[in-house]
Amino acid sequence: MAIDYDVYYWPTPNGWKVTILLEELGAPYNIVPINIGAGQQFEPGFLKIAPNNRMPALVDHDPMGGGEPISIFESGAILQYLAEKHGRFWPQSPREKYEVSQWLFWQMGGLGPMAGQAHHFRQYANDKIDYAIGRYTDEVNRLYGVMNKRLADREFLAGDYSIADMACYGWVVPYERQGQDLDDFPNLKRWFETLKARPAVQRGRHAGADLRDDGGTMTEEAKKILFGQRATA
Repeated sequence: MAIDYDVYYWPTPNGWKVTILLEELGAPYNIVPINIGAGQQFEPGFLKIAPNNRMPALVDHDPMGGGEPISIFESGAILQYLAEKHGRFWPQSPREKYEVSQWLFWQMGGLGPMAGQAHHFRQYANDKIDYAIGRYTDEVNRLYGVMNKRLADREFLAGDYSIADMACYGWVVPYERQGQDLDDFPNLKRWFETLKARPAVQRGRHAGADLRDDGGTMTEEAKKILFGQRATA
């Protein structure tokens, strides 16, 4: 089977979204490692397809509508593109489509950034700032509560299993590092365990796991690369 997709990737919650969906779709793909701790996201070739110098990014060599390969950056846009192209996990009737879309954007604008900040100030910041730790830990707790209430009377976030669930899952994986206890959120915990048991989620979650050998630690040089960025000319 031809491999249509190049996935520019590093094993993080945002990267897992794309590999989980591709595994669910059964679509062959090629991982192009982008070592964000080594600064590979700033290389000119990568910036041509991902101008925000962030992974993941996707190149589809057999795009919808034909023509030249198409490149897409931003993980939420990649999920939408792949789901629409394959006709799965993102329904296209207006009511159902926007039910999924609002939870996808909720993850992109809320859960991901807030969990990322909690993770940063709890794990990576050299100066442990109590206010920042409390601010973001509490906000992640609030967002977990939103999911927990949402999942009280339904199996998944937006009707059937969808790209919204895939997007959120990776950001719940490191819940302990975010200062959370899933036992406080029984509906969320049930949802999390349901996704965790899916074979495609397991494969996508562990795609490229061998790329990282840091044991969950980060060098000071990597911190400078990841957290010391400013605008360039």
